[in-house]
Amino acid sequence: MTSIPKLAALAAAMAFALAAHADINVGVMVSTTGPGATLGIPEANTTRLWPTEIAGQKLNVTILNDESDTTTAAKNATKLTSENKVDVIVGPSLTPTSLSALDIAAQARTPMISLAGGGAIIDPPDGPRRWAFRMAPPESIAVSLALDHMVAQGVKKVGVIALATSFGEGYTKTLEKMAPAKGIQVVAVERYNQTDTSVTSQTLRLLSAQPDAVYVMSSGTPGALPPIELSKRGFKGSIYQTQGVANADFLRVGGKGVEGGYMTVGPVLVAEQLPDSSVLKKPALDYVKRYEAANGTGSRSLFGASAWTAVMWLEAAVPQALKKAKPGTVEFRTALRDALESMKEVVTPEAVFSMSETNHNGSDQRSQVLVRIVDGAWKLQK
Repeated sequence: MTSIPKLAALAAAMAFALAAHADINVGVMVSTTGPGATLGIPEANTTRLWPTEIAGQKLNVTILNDESDTTTAAKNATKLTSENKVDVIVGPSLTPTSLSALDIAAQARTPMISLAGGGAIIDPPDGPRRWAFRMAPPESIAVSLALDHMVAQGVKKVGVIALATSFGEGYTKTLEKMAPAKGIQVVAVERYNQTDTSVTSQTLRLLSAQPDAVYVMSSGTPGALPPIELSKRGFKGSIYQTQGVANADFLRVGGKGVEGGYMTVGPVLVAEQLPDSSVLKKPALDYVKRYEAANGTGSRSLFGASAWTAVMWLEAAVPQALKKAKPGTVEFRTALRDALESMKEVVTPEAVFSMSETNHNGSDQRSQVLVRIVDGAWKLQK
């Protein structure tokens, strides 16, 4: 007959084994419909390529569509934290939807890895933003690269047309702050909404200021509207864009209207064109191979790469969190947040990341390259 102490020891061992192999629940919230769909669809496609486990723990992934809508994003965040009991949220795709979900994630003490580009998601990293992380580089890195190119091109006056969102506002303010030091004057700022189907009036006002170049601060399919309109109006200056529009659908929708435009983007978009000395080339090529094998040649997406970066972050952070707690607990979510915040030199297809208490992005100048649209394709600018 087995003694009571032995039964107790066996029960404890079984409990420990179960705890050691608790599933990790990940909630993915992206925009697969609405204006942000060109971001959200490749992000969702990429999550389907994720590994099935991390550090020996099974990965359960729930994917929700926020429809590019802030109200839906808030509802999804509530569902993921209260019903699905996720250990981490990956997404949303857009800055406004990320800001809508952030407070809910923070209240549930659940880390959120936003796939959006707005600095307001993580800055300053206090209050609810202690729980938020973002892989898109700071606006200052992209703007600095564009300004340096403008200087080389002899640009003295630049006009802006930006989405009337926190994303567009963040980039606009950064440009206005940095341009004077480069000897460049911001002569006009126009704004438009994600749901607008025309930017004719904004373009005419912009052109009346006679800029040498125009900087478009937009994301998703709406980013094609300004360059198309500028092309129709015969604008001969340079047009710059952020990586918020860097995908094949932008090239398809924009057609000849976006030809010749410049864009600051993550290196993965031009993986094959990177120098062999780049530490990002190998992981970038690896992601491109995986994604295009599943979705077709030329289907790569910077936004899909962000979803791949997210799982690489988890592969770096989860083993550290598991040393402190088991998945499904607030202790694990807190430990995971702490592990994300302490990551150092994590190399992904789009950047090298080193976090800190005051920096929940952690990327550097290696996170951006300048490309030009030549014959409907991305051409790395040396």
